[in-house]
Amino acid sequence: MKVLGLNASPRGEESRTLRLVNAVLAGAREGGAETKLIDLYTLRIEYCTACGSCYATGDCPLMDDFADLFNEILDADGIVLGSPNYIDSVTAPLKAVFDRMADAIHCQMLTGKFGCSVCTAGGSGQDDVVTYMNRALTNLGATAIGGVGVAIGWDPAALERAENEAFALGKKLAGSIRGEHRYPEQEEIHRQRRDYFRRLVMANRDLWRHEYDWYVSMGWIKEE
Repeated sequence: MKVLGLNASPRGEESRTLRLVNAVLAGAREGGAETKLIDLYTLRIEYCTACGSCYATGDCPLMDDFADLFNEILDADGIVLGSPNYIDSVTAPLKAVFDRMADAIHCQMLTGKFGCSVCTAGGSGQDDVVTYMNRALTNLGATAIGGVGVAIGWDPAALERAENEAFALGKKLAGSIRGEHRYPEQEEIHRQRRDYFRRLVMANRDLWRHEYDWYVSMGWIKEE
């Protein structure tokens, strides 16, 4: 059982978001998981150019660190996303990662994985950013099991309380991977989303050959 944490704060070891991500990972380890942390600010992730190459071939022409990062994501059973609130959204590196995953969304490549999100803010908006990150996980096919958001500007001591919540979230993440928790509402969302993208891929099968072949390989499209 592998859990991958992605920290999207520019503050390095001084990052308060990092403290929450590490707390989730510690909880996951308590639940029996092997964990790994990646600082997105140490990677070079170029902006998506909407060329469509990934739909057709599965490959991206941009030469950067995204391919290695995506392989780490695919190798994980659980994914922890962490970002501070930057103008009611995630920081630029994490948004760039999301934008490069359009092919993964079409193909629902995180199906069967579980994830959660954490966010720190100065005064407000942290819960909205958690919701956004968890929605991104769901869009990719993963099941989002919860999140922790904390506004520190009003009460610096709130961070320590949030770390305790994040630790419990990590244990829940490990338990979800083991099958101890069910999420029937999300299971239905995943079913509907796979059907939506299956029909979209079939309508563009001549252009998006890689994605069509992916659906066939997963058994989501039956060739006649």
